[in-house]
Amino acid sequence: MNLANKITLSRIFLLPVFLFFISEQMRFGPYIAAGIFILAAATDGLDGYVARKKKQVTTLGKLLDPLADKLLVMSALVSLVEQAALPAWIAIVILAREFAITGLRGVAAAEGRVIAASKFAKLKTVTQIVAIVAVMTNNYPFSLIGFPFKSIALALAVIFTILSALEYFRDAGELLEK
Repeated sequence: MNLANKITLSRIFLLPVFLFFISEQMRFGPYIAAGIFILAAATDGLDGYVARKKKQVTTLGKLLDPLADKLLVMSALVSLVEQAALPAWIAIVILAREFAITGLRGVAAAEGRVIAASKFAKLKTVTQIVAIVAVMTNNYPFSLIGFPFKSIALALAVIFTILSALEYFRDAGELLEK
């Protein structure tokens, strides 16, 4: 197994640790969970960089990378909804987009096309990670000065989630007309 795939697997193996800290009622649990989430999210960019730089792009990596990404975000969203820290509708919008784009990519693959990540999809990923961390930490340190960073981050995450979905479906319109 190559280095890029090992990095991706590390993201998957961090999930139970993340889930433990986000779900247990510990004094610093949310902050530890946020740190693990940030570390796991950072490995997403790292594994892709390593795979391209070392020419280690593999079929296994193409399967594991998006799976690891979705598991990380979905586990955080579901945990935060369970704790009533995140409105369910936000999680549903984000998860519905992920399922829809996964389905669209499957249709494209059946037609011999690859749908690459769009510019809005990259912004979506960053804004979702920032928003999830803001929710996990209950807007800290911005809560100290009364700045609604968490609300702004969530709004941006929802906006870019929707915009990226619209962009994907616009660009793949001819696939859906067949």
